Amino acid sequence: MVFEYAFFQNSLMAGVLAAVACGIIGSYVVVKRLVFISGGISHAAFGGIGLGLFLGFNPLLMAVIFSVFSSSILGIISKKAYQREDTLIGAMWAIGMAFGIFMIYQTPGYVPDLSSYLFGNILTVSRSDILIMFSLNIIIGIIVFTRYNEFLAFSFDEEFSEVTNVPVMKTYIILLSLVALTVVVLVSVVGIILAMALLTLPAATASLFTNTLKKMIAVSLIIGVIYMILGIGLSFLLDQPSGATIVLVSGVTYLSLLGIKSLITKS
Repeated sequence: MVFEYAFFQNSLMAGVLAAVACGIIGSYVVVKRLVFISGGISHAAFGGIGLGLFLGFNPLLMAVIFSVFSSSILGIISKKAYQREDTLIGAMWAIGMAFGIFMIYQTPGYVPDLSSYLFGNILTVSRSDILIMFSLNIIIGIIVFTRYNEFLAFSFDEEFSEVTNVPVMKTYIILLSLVALTVVVLVSVVGIILAMALLTLPAATASLFTNTLKKMIAVSLIIGVIYMILGIGLSFLLDQPSGATIVLVSGVTYLSLLGIKSLITKS
C-alpha cells in the first residue's frame, strides 16, 4: 500500500497543513481582494529562498523572514505614500525574483534543484518542512483567532473600522504578514509560481455556497483538504507533477461549480 511509504505520509500531512492555512487566510484574500498582492508576496519569497541557500540556512525559514518583511514594506508604502498598489506589487514581484536568482548564482558549490521551490514537489517534503509548516499554522491560527473581529471589520469596510477605532494600518500589515506565512506553507506543496492559485481557489469555491466569513473559512478548509487529497492521489497515479495536478483539480472544480451555479441562477 502506498500509505505505508513515509514520503506519501509526509505529502498528505503537508497537504492538510497547507489546506488549513489556505482555508483561513485564503478567505480573507478573496473577501478583501488581495489576490494579486498575494502573488507579489509569493514571488518576493523567492528572494528569501535564494538568500537562505547562499547563507546555508533553511530556505523556508529565510523565506518566512524575507516575505514578511516584503509584505510589511508593501503595506506601509501603499498606505502612507499613497502609491498605486499594482505598481508596488510589480516592483516587489520583480525584485524578489531577481534577488533570489542573484543570490543563487553567488552560492558556492552545488545548487539544489530550484524547480521544487518554483513549482513544488509535495512528494519530497521532509519532516523538518512539516514541522515548519505546522508551526506557521499555529501562529496563523492564534493571530486570526485573537484578532478575528478586527480582521472582519477591516475586510468589509475600512472606513467603518477607523470609526470604531480599529487600527487599520496595523491590521493591514498583520494580514499581509499572515498571507506571507501562508505562501511559505505553500512553497513545498505547489511552489512559488502556483501559490497564488491555491491560496485563492478553495476560498473562491467556498464563496459560491456561503454568505458569512466564518462559514466561508470552515467550508474553504474542508474543500482545500479535498483538493489536496485528490491532487496528490492523481499525481501519484498518473506520475505527474504534484503541484500542477493539485492546482488543475482545484481550478477545474471551481470553474465547473461556478458554471453550474450560473446556469441554476439563470433558470
